[in-house]
Amino acid sequence: MLFEVYYYFYSYFSPLNVFRYITFRSSFAALTALAVTFIIAPRVIAWLKKISMTQQIRDDGPKTHYSKAGTPTMGGVIIIISIVVSMIFWGNFRNVYVWIMLVSLVGFGGIGFWDDYLKAVKKDSQGLKGIYKLGLQFLFATLLSIFLYSNPNDPYSTILSVPFFKKWLFDLGFFYIPFSVFVMVGSSNAVNLTDGIDGLAIGLVAIAVFANGALTYLSGHAQFAKYLQVLYLPGTGELTVFCGALFGAALGFLWYNSYPAEVFMGDVGSLSLGGALGTLAVITKHEIVLAVVGGIFVIETISVVMQVASFKLTGKRVFKMAPIHHHFELKGWPEPKVIMRFWIAGIILALFSLATLKLR
Repeated sequence: MLFEVYYYFYSYFSPLNVFRYITFRSSFAALTALAVTFIIAPRVIAWLKKISMTQQIRDDGPKTHYSKAGTPTMGGVIIIISIVVSMIFWGNFRNVYVWIMLVSLVGFGGIGFWDDYLKAVKKDSQGLKGIYKLGLQFLFATLLSIFLYSNPNDPYSTILSVPFFKKWLFDLGFFYIPFSVFVMVGSSNAVNLTDGIDGLAIGLVAIAVFANGALTYLSGHAQFAKYLQVLYLPGTGELTVFCGALFGAALGFLWYNSYPAEVFMGDVGSLSLGGALGTLAVITKHEIVLAVVGGIFVIETISVVMQVASFKLTGKRVFKMAPIHHHFELKGWPEPKVIMRFWIAGIILALFSLATLKLR
């Protein structure tokens, strides 16, 4: 919103012209979100401790996690606040996609907040029942998808773009709505499943959003999109600023969530971040690329599906424990080693996703 003030006065004071550039605002959006996180995090963590908003540890989990009992949770509110404040400073709110991303972030975060509230305050170990939790996610994602489907300013609202092949564009028509719902809900829950050890999920989110930010900027830039032969999506370049804010908030939160964690993000953080990544992929037509750059999230989800399916069908487990990061913990890997190796894998996948630009 303050972007409007900068933009209004730049004709009177030429140095303010720099605020027109997305790259400039994206960088400062990251720095602003980082600063806001550092300012509010200690206060929020102290408040969460005061009201006993603490994490419950599973009895069947790794024994090393028992020491985490009592750690404040719902720290995802720190991330959401930091992103929103940063966007107020640097975002162009005339752009409809900015509003969609913020609504997605807060909407999915609200579902997670309800779940965390029931677990921590009401002492309900189950939290929000799975069928209601998933149902709300599907309902919210459907509303977003219908809006995007009916967007008259998007000539590719029903198009699925396939990486590596510049001419592989599939018009899904009305079926793009259920497809985009699947992407949003799947991404939201994938991040949620990955958020099981200190710093793992937020570090991978930072990696994924950095790569997606680069892809978003290129897709929203007419000349770069033409040169790289990717879909040019007018207006989406502004979402690079959102990616910058999310990246800065993720780095700031990682400061407090790194091993040993001072605070957990909770479902309010994991569902909001996953939902935002999924929504970003749908808007920018990088749904398949999201599965690459977020490959660790995909593997974590598949490990849970395999574990449940195997146990129900054969009575045997594929892994010592799912999601798969717990499997490696139970094999004897120290938690920091699991985190670092998964991050390394995430960086490799992010680089591979960027490489798809020049292979089309």
